[in-house]
Amino acid sequence: MDTQISLSAGTTAPRVPTADQVRRAPKVLLHDHLDGGLRPETIVELAAACGYQGLPTTDPVKLGVWFREAADSGSLVRYLETFAHTCAVMQTREALIKVAADCAEDLAADGVVYAEVRYAPEQHLEAGLTLDEVVEAVNEGFRMGEAKAKANGHRIKVGTLLTAMRHAARSQEIAELANRHRDAGVVGFDIAGAEAGHPPTRHQGAFDYLKGENNHFTIHAGEAFGLPSIWEALQCCGADRLGHGVRIIDDIALNEDGTVELGRLAAYVRDKRIPLEMCPTSNLQTAAASSYAEHPIGLLSRLKFRVTVNTDNRLMSGTSMSQEFGHLIEAFGYTLDDMQWFTINAMKSAFLPFDERLAMINDVIKPGYAELKAEWLFGASA
Repeated sequence: MDTQISLSAGTTAPRVPTADQVRRAPKVLLHDHLDGGLRPETIVELAAACGYQGLPTTDPVKLGVWFREAADSGSLVRYLETFAHTCAVMQTREALIKVAADCAEDLAADGVVYAEVRYAPEQHLEAGLTLDEVVEAVNEGFRMGEAKAKANGHRIKVGTLLTAMRHAARSQEIAELANRHRDAGVVGFDIAGAEAGHPPTRHQGAFDYLKGENNHFTIHAGEAFGLPSIWEALQCCGADRLGHGVRIIDDIALNEDGTVELGRLAAYVRDKRIPLEMCPTSNLQTAAASSYAEHPIGLLSRLKFRVTVNTDNRLMSGTSMSQEFGHLIEAFGYTLDDMQWFTINAMKSAFLPFDERLAMINDVIKPGYAELKAEWLFGASA
C-alpha cells in the first residue's frame, strides 16, 4: 500500500485547542485585582464574621450573579462601585490571608503558573491594620495558597503589585511601601481608579521615586480614557507596562485596502515592546470594546504588539484565564501556538528577575505547550 503524505506540515494536528487543553496550558497573568476575584462563598463567610450587613444577598450563587450583572453596566465608574462590598470584608488580617490563599489556589487550578496580583493597601485599614500589616497578611496568604496548590498537584508563583488610588493622595506612601517590601513578595507598583480627571502625572513624585529606586511599575492607562492618558503614562511617568492600553487602537488607521498605518505613539509602543495588559471581558463590560471579535487585541496581536491576556476582575467579570482564552479562540481561531505566544509575552513582561523569567519560559511554559501540541500524535491510541 502506498504511504499517504500530507503536503501541509502540521495540518494533522487540531487547529483549535479543546477546553481541557486550554485549562491545562500554562498561563501567565499580569493584571488581576485581589479585591475583584473573591469567591462569592468567601464574601458571605467573611461578611458574617465581621458583621457586614451591606451585601445584596447572602446566597453565594445569587451573589455571584449580582456582581456580574452590576458590572455589566457599560460604565467604568459603576463597575468600580462593586468593589465597596469586597473591600468591606477585607479589613482584617485573617480575611486578607483567606482571600489571598483562595486566589492562589483558584489561579493554579486554572493552569496559571505565574501571576502578579494587585491590590490597594490603603483600602484595607478600616479595622486598624497598618499598611505594612496589610502587605504582610496578603503575602502570607499567597504563600499559603501556593503551598495548598502544590499539595493539590498544581504549581504557581505569585507576586504582588501595590496599587495607589489615582483619586487619592497616598501614592508616595504606597510607592515607599512597595519598595520596602520588594524582597518579600511585592514585585512592583500601580495606580488605578477612574482615569477621567485623574491623570497619572498627579502622582509624578511617586513614579520619580520608584525610578530612583530602580523599581518596577505599571499604570492603568488607555482603558476608559484615550491616547493622552497613555502618552502621559509613558513619556511623563515612565511606566514599564500599560494596564489595559486598549485605546492605543485610536492611533492606528486600518485602510480599505487592508494596509495599516501606525501613528507615532502606537509605533513607539510597538517599537519599544511596551507590554499591554489586555483584559477582553472587562473591556466589554466597561464599553472599552464592543465585542470579542472586534476587540483591538485581534489587530494588535497581528501587528505584533507586546500583547498579554488577563482577567482584571474574575468575580465581576465571571471569568478566568481559561475563559478569556476561550473567548479569543472562538473569536479569532487562535491555536496553542497563539496561546504560547501570548503567554511568553506575559512572562517576558513580568516584574520577576530575568533569570527567573527565563527559567519559567524554558522549563515550564515551552515544555507545557510542547506536550499539549503533541497530544494529537497519540489520539488514535488514546
